[in-house]
Amino acid sequence: MIQLPLSKLSNVGTTIFSQMTQLANENEAINLSQGFPDFMPDPELLSNVDHFIKEGFNQYAPLGGVIGLKEEIARKIENSHQAVYHPDSEITVTAGGTQAIFTAIAAFVKKDDEVIIFEPAYDCYEPTVELFGGIIKRFEMKAPDFDIDWTAVRSLVSSKTKMIILNNPNNPSGKILKERDIQELIRLIEGTSILILSDEVYENIVFDGKQHLSVCHYPELKERSLLVASFGKLFHVTGWKVGYCAAPKNLTEEFRKVHQFNVFCVNTPIQMALAKYMKNDEHYIHLNEFFQAKRDFLRKGLSGTSFELLDCEGTYFQAVKYDKISDKNDFDFAKELTINHKVATVPFSSFYKNKVNEHVIRLCFAKKEETLEKAIEYLSKI
Repeated sequence: MIQLPLSKLSNVGTTIFSQMTQLANENEAINLSQGFPDFMPDPELLSNVDHFIKEGFNQYAPLGGVIGLKEEIARKIENSHQAVYHPDSEITVTAGGTQAIFTAIAAFVKKDDEVIIFEPAYDCYEPTVELFGGIIKRFEMKAPDFDIDWTAVRSLVSSKTKMIILNNPNNPSGKILKERDIQELIRLIEGTSILILSDEVYENIVFDGKQHLSVCHYPELKERSLLVASFGKLFHVTGWKVGYCAAPKNLTEEFRKVHQFNVFCVNTPIQMALAKYMKNDEHYIHLNEFFQAKRDFLRKGLSGTSFELLDCEGTYFQAVKYDKISDKNDFDFAKELTINHKVATVPFSSFYKNKVNEHVIRLCFAKKEETLEKAIEYLSKI
């Protein structure tokens, strides 16, 4: 047998989310690991999809997306962040947030370009940068506060820094950027040509009256930023894989050069359905309240256990420390929880290159109340 060359990502295995979901399925455990809802989306939205399929909207959409959907996206962004994007030339509908992230990195990161990320980090950033020859520079945020030391971040910047990737609100920590963080970032990139890739897929899931601060609200950042968002998180339809990238025209033109050869366009009837559905702001403006009720339900249920609940300012993930229960590393503890206690979670070390183990796991609370009740019952017995 001939020896074939290794791929460019030969050191990358199956994602931790797939691993833990498979383990949950094998052990008939409650799956609080992978970030997807276990409840149905709004029947009105489903009816919209059915309508547009039957009306014949089943062929290719325009490369950048259906204009009606892009107009609704632009309106939503302007209402939420007081930032104006031209629907046709500055918004691109993508096959989910991850495709938008991949495409943005592919469009701009060249060999030996440096990209700064903040860990714990969503697991698609680093492999994509490396796929295109870039070099990752990482700042490790640590439990329990996950604060950013901007002096340390500044030390990572060099003449080769091409991009900074933000995830706000942050998955998995649930932390959000504050005004002081934004101002530090503005000072950091002043006088440079550094691009910002801002992963804001959880922008509408922020709690306790706090405000999501988008890069597009700040002119100094908007002019150099590619903003990524997701309808999967907004409307409980993660399996539809529809998101978007909003960016100034000059960046969008480069983004679409890759997008056209990556997916070309996105599911037509679903775009039409989303466009119609988004005309009613009530369909998403209370999403933070909806998920805060779930967060609070889970936190109250676990408050009497030995798990330490860390702050959760946004996303639909709750981070917990378990060092009062076990001294096992987080991966082994997560496996034990799944196999012996029938609750699947995600170990935080999987979000760090150096597998930082602070005895923290992540629980997804985007679940039906009965699912959370059963998980609380199992976890309370530990």
